[in-house]
This record gives sequence, C-alpha cells and structure tokens, in this order.
Amino acid sequence: MFDPSDPSQPSTSARSPYWHHITLAQLQRVKDWREAQRAAHPLECQLWEAVLTAWLMGWTGWLPAYAFEAAWAYPLCALGILAPRLYVYARARAHLARRLRCDWLDLVA
Repeated sequence: MFDPSDPSQPSTSARSPYWHHITLAQLQRVKDWREAQRAAHPLECQLWEAVLTAWLMGWTGWLPAYAFEAAWAYPLCALGILAPRLYVYARARAHLARRLRCDWLDLVA
C-alpha cells in the first residue's frame, strides 16, 4: 500500500490514496460527520453542500444535455460528476502539505 508519509515513494496522482472512486457509503459517512460537526465547522459544511450540489447537477444534467445536443454542457456535467473526487483530492493534498487540517479525510480513504 502507498504510504504518503514515506519520502522514498514519489507522490503521483495515479498512486495517490485519495484519487479513487468515492462510494455512496463513504458519502453517507461524510454526511453524518457534516451533521455532527455543523456548529464546529460551518464553512466546511457549506463547502460540502456546494460540492454535493454540483455532483447532483452533473448527474441529473447529462441526460438533458445529451438529449438536447447541448455539447457545451458536457464538460460542466463531467466536472459536476467529478466534484466530490476533485474536492477530496484537493483537500488531501492540502492536508498532507500541512496547509489545512482535514478531520473527515479518513472517512473517504
């Protein structure tokens, strides 16, 4: 297994432990954490709400975009679908660089 604290192994996005498929069970654990920590971490909760809103918009928007041949919307839907994965990856990199502390990171690992 890849150990992010081991300097002998290069850190690449392909070997990152946080760039992977996020399951619905993991999203449910993050939701439970969000609800429990809403008073202590209001900005983090709002960011997760925005990420999950983009995710839902991406999944619900691809079919109408395809049906109405709105090619301009395809990249937006793809970004929305990838929003949770991109957010977790960005937060994990900031956490490993010690720029931000991320209490929920082990819930999606």
